[in-house]
Amino acid sequence: MSELESRLRERFEVLLPHLNERQRRLALATEARSLGHGGVRAVGRAAGVSETTVRKGVFELEAGEQPTPTGRVRRPGGGRKSADAIDPRLVPA
Repeated sequence: MSELESRLRERFEVLLPHLNERQRRLALATEARSLGHGGVRAVGRAAGVSETTVRKGVFELEAGEQPTPTGRVRRPGGGRKSADAIDPRLVPA
């Protein structure tokens, strides 16, 4: 492990447990962008996450997405639909 990765790992071990899913992704993406070429791979290894997760955060930063409404982690409409929304015949049955 390189010195850079060990320093990143120490930083992430302190910071990441206090962040939600989206905040974690954006923090990792910010670090990767600051490192430049090879940053996504270095951050992914140091944080123990997929490079895809870090890339998704970079895309979110570059797209300039608005913060989610207060109290939410994901955008409205995300996630699994309720069973009665999928099959309206379920409730009467």
